[in-house]
Amino acid sequence: MSKRQEALDYHSTGRKGKIEVITTKPCNTSRDLSLAYSPGVAEPCLEIEKNPDMAYEYTAKGNLVAVVSNGTAVLGLGDIGAMAGKPVMEGKGVLFKSFADVDVFDIELNTKDSDELIRTVKLLEPTFGGINLEDIKGPECFYIEEELKKICDIPIFHDDQHGTAIISAAGMVNALEIIGKDIKDVKIVVNGAGAAGIACANLAITMGINKDNVILCDTKGVIYKGRTNGMNEYKERLAAETDARTLEDAMVDADIFFGVSAKGALTPNMLKSMAKDPIVFAMANPDPEITPDEAKAVRGDVIIGTGRSDYNNQVNNVLCFPFLFRGALDTHASAINDEMKLACVHALAKLAKEDVPDSVRRAYGGEEIKFGREYLIPKPFDPRVLLYLAPAVAKAAMDSGVARRPIEDMDKYLERLEAMQGRSKEIMRGMINKAKNDPKRLVFPEGDEEKILRAAQILVDENIAKPILLGNEAEIRNKISELNLDLNGVEIVDPETFEKRSEYIDAMFAKRQRRGVTRAEAKGKMKNNRHYFGAMMVDQGDADVVLSGINHHYPETIRPALEIIGRQDGLSKVHGVYMMVTKKQAVFFADTTVNIEPTAEELAETAILTAEKAKQFDVEPKVAMLSFSNYGSSDHPQCLKVKKATALVKEQAPDLIVDGEVQANVALDPELTEAQYPFSGLKGDANVFIFPDLNSGNISYKLLNKLGEAEAVGPILMGMKKPVHVLQRGDDVSDIVNMAAVAVVDAQDAANR
Repeated sequence: MSKRQEALDYHSTGRKGKIEVITTKPCNTSRDLSLAYSPGVAEPCLEIEKNPDMAYEYTAKGNLVAVVSNGTAVLGLGDIGAMAGKPVMEGKGVLFKSFADVDVFDIELNTKDSDELIRTVKLLEPTFGGINLEDIKGPECFYIEEELKKICDIPIFHDDQHGTAIISAAGMVNALEIIGKDIKDVKIVVNGAGAAGIACANLAITMGINKDNVILCDTKGVIYKGRTNGMNEYKERLAAETDARTLEDAMVDADIFFGVSAKGALTPNMLKSMAKDPIVFAMANPDPEITPDEAKAVRGDVIIGTGRSDYNNQVNNVLCFPFLFRGALDTHASAINDEMKLACVHALAKLAKEDVPDSVRRAYGGEEIKFGREYLIPKPFDPRVLLYLAPAVAKAAMDSGVARRPIEDMDKYLERLEAMQGRSKEIMRGMINKAKNDPKRLVFPEGDEEKILRAAQILVDENIAKPILLGNEAEIRNKISELNLDLNGVEIVDPETFEKRSEYIDAMFAKRQRRGVTRAEAKGKMKNNRHYFGAMMVDQGDADVVLSGINHHYPETIRPALEIIGRQDGLSKVHGVYMMVTKKQAVFFADTTVNIEPTAEELAETAILTAEKAKQFDVEPKVAMLSFSNYGSSDHPQCLKVKKATALVKEQAPDLIVDGEVQANVALDPELTEAQYPFSGLKGDANVFIFPDLNSGNISYKLLNKLGEAEAVGPILMGMKKPVHVLQRGDDVSDIVNMAAVAVVDAQDAANR
């Protein structure tokens, strides 16, 4: 499948586009309907009529942003029109929601008349808590933003201007600190006089760089006093008193270069002419004005950042706009002002100096990430950005007088932000990035299945795993060709012709000869059953982990692994767990797949293994041993079994937070726990749930999956001697990729053990 087709399929498969609107209140009964609409809806209407600010209390206004565009400057595509720009605006909404839980309506306006656009946005003001202007060409974008700020009483923010300026400014602040230069004394050259370039220059002046030391350039050269060619009022405001006429002239003795222009605009000779310890942010995308490799070959003292994720010091707008709006919305701010933008700059600069958590290090290759020349700006997937920027913006809104609802307790606000920060995507992205740190050989026994092949393409493209495809090589290659995939170099193993097949037969016979398996049967299984063959590849060290089951029942998949690889020494059983990812968090359910009627000892084993698995996902485990009884309220044998298991866990893992026996609602209800069971160590926020039997565990995870719309990641096998993982029948490609990441990380941990 081509990249183009993959992108088109992503946007068109299933529900069209990338966003949907969901209700936040029940509407299941006639009473619900009477409250949601007539007659109950009249009450909040009357309250808002008396006090318009009550719209923030009774409607979604306080968490709703409009992404407004006329499609005149879309990404690198230019003026493609409002309709063609809609996928980008939906994408912006995805980022708002994913990173800061801000709801978005994308508004594409079919007009190039700036005044008409301004009037339309003003008319929309009652609906929204803020307006994000997007992909509107300059110089119209400056006029539109300025006029809307004058007439609107909600935040107006043109991200193409200010997002880039804020993030690059944060990097600049830290770079100046490292090299020991005073911002008041430095000279900066900004190449590119569009929205971002002019915003970068203006913000540099706001931050303390002398206006006389700022030179702005465009395609015609330096913007200087008296120039008439290609000028507008926004360039005129930044026109410099200088004899420099070309970018090359301007770069002599410059301390800082900001590029928002074009590939190759900064030449090696220009870089050589800069002052000692030059700071370069070459932000043209996808190809920067000069690459870090090119720059460092010329100047060993250069500090450089780009807009690309494959280089250090990435300037990525997602580090700003979701969190800036989060803080603005939470204070019901009437505007986004310079103080709030500067708060973002300094919060980002501060965060980069903090000790980087292991989870972030692992997500970015496992290398040391420490404040310095190669780490001036936080990483885009650092979950702490929300917790730094939103409070800083909120405080700036309050201090500058634009907050209509001041936040009285910042500590509680921080807790609310942490609760808002959904763990699902963070956890799975973290797992994928861990896998990418050290991709392992992952054997797929069902190597001729279309979904497996499509997943293998993603695993290769993202360097998550090194797939090994089992099956008839000719058939697999034909299918790869039919699907238009690029899997050249991926290992394909045909069990009938594999050079080590006879060794595998001997090894299986040796393992199972006293379990009723003859050599002929061993030969047949190695020839005809790829689940056995894949397990043997892992057992014999020819693969690191096996993942199968896309078209087979669970027992058909797990039995070969148990017979060939077996469980870890010292364990009574292997165990199964699902990670259930809801919109707000990830929890772990066990045992959901293997042990039908476990003993107390086996339940304790399940609990300890599941807690270890949760830590692998960077979740600090809090284990609830589930029952229909609460702390001895019933002496039924089933309850006593769970009670005994809880005691065994506490004895064997004394540092683990665990309690039971307990009902599921109590394990998840802090108020109920505090009121009736204050002695409980769980405090109503359990995240690991150990079920008393397979019936209850299996039923519960499937109900949560279907009725609660939680994503089920699993089944994850625990306790095998070597890593083995199982797919569900009917898993889609994304499920396979997720499980592959889990399997690779498990193989990494096994190698470390």
